[in-house]
Amino acid sequence: MKRLPKLLLFSLIIVLIDQGTKVLVKSTMDLGEFRRVFGDWFKIQFIENPGAAFGLRASTFFGGMPEITGKLLLMVLSFAALAGVIYFLISLAEHHSSLPWFLAMIFGGAVGNMIDRCFYGVWFEPINYYDGGLFLGRVVDMFYFDLFDLPLPQFMGGGTYHLWPIFNVADAAITIGIIAILFFQGRYIRQHELKTASPAPALTPTDLSE
Repeated sequence: MKRLPKLLLFSLIIVLIDQGTKVLVKSTMDLGEFRRVFGDWFKIQFIENPGAAFGLRASTFFGGMPEITGKLLLMVLSFAALAGVIYFLISLAEHHSSLPWFLAMIFGGAVGNMIDRCFYGVWFEPINYYDGGLFLGRVVDMFYFDLFDLPLPQFMGGGTYHLWPIFNVADAAITIGIIAILFFQGRYIRQHELKTASPAPALTPTDLSE
């Protein structure tokens, strides 16, 4: 487990950067406020996500479910997913490829968003725009790339759809990690097999004479 401490340190750095940006935005901006960084196409906009990725909630799939029950269900599923990532990170820490680093990236991002859900409802209770509590926090998002909108046909309601949802450092880490693993999984397997394969025995003069 020589690489595991380095991998966990990498995850910790992601968590610190993620939490640093969230605390800065939450403590200096009002909900819905935005600030232009590069014209109209890159902005910092403060929003809070009460659900999972892209604002999905348990009530979206289970109609009539109380919001608190949905949040607690989301927490249980999040802990289960986090446990799975930890298992693979420890199991594959010595894998002869960049795979463990992308797993560490996913782990750091998952922990970053988990902190929001677990503790932001308590830590920031005086300035929250919602009724919080332990495990009832909302995830802070802020990066908004307003590149272009996708027009929707009338049978889908018309209007436009923003192709880039507002996200945070943790979301970016999770997304990059998952895409990289899916894209390079075949290469990871080949790299690991080549580096762990037993070297061919050296030929001796006797073998050459035969």
